Amino acid sequence: MTTVIVMPGTGSDADYAARVFGPAARAAGARIECLEPEANLVESYLTSIDEIADRGDRVIVGGVSIGAAVAVGWACDPAHAAQCDGVLAALPPWTGTPDDSLAALSARITADNLDRDGLEATVEAMVATSPAWLGSELSRSWRALHPRGLLTQLRAASTFVSPTLDDIAGLTAPLGVAVAPDDPLHPADVGRAWAHAAPRAAVAQAPLHEFGPAEHVLGDACWRALIAARNPR
Repeated sequence: MTTVIVMPGTGSDADYAARVFGPAARAAGARIECLEPEANLVESYLTSIDEIADRGDRVIVGGVSIGAAVAVGWACDPAHAAQCDGVLAALPPWTGTPDDSLAALSARITADNLDRDGLEATVEAMVATSPAWLGSELSRSWRALHPRGLLTQLRAASTFVSPTLDDIAGLTAPLGVAVAPDDPLHPADVGRAWAHAAPRAAVAQAPLHEFGPAEHVLGDACWRALIAARNPR
């Protein structure tokens, strides 16, 4: 059986990743493993992927935002090529160094606010300036992750060096990318550039106003793109 290993975006958790990718994975007859962020964010993700892959199952790796970047980086390693049957990249945040990425800036600002004002004040300010669905989702995940090192996770994510286009050009597994044309934190051009660089890839769109209140829409789009990448016309 194929195991789908997925990672959430910054400030999000395994519960959200399960809602994004779970329906499509189960419909495809795959087992799904949703990784929970730890304080040592990237290292813990990579260790968990290795442990699951070492069980011997065929794996598909994926995630949202930085989760997608970690998944692509793992799959680009030639040592993992024989184990990986595909990559699901939802909302790629940036390529290479974060530089002026809005997603990285948002993570830094949130970390600064947590450090200065504390959890509840930061949650309250976020809710006041967010759509209702986003305020509800992040209120839940930030409170759940705060004891697990949320501030450290945010700082680690804001400086993470994502795979470069040259790295992605060496990807042997098919790559399914989902982009949101109305999401300013995750520019659709980044996802399209990833797909253009990969030898086998496809892109599907999932507008933020659609997957925001129905997160499975994002995972479904990613899965459609992966199928298209596997079976080019």
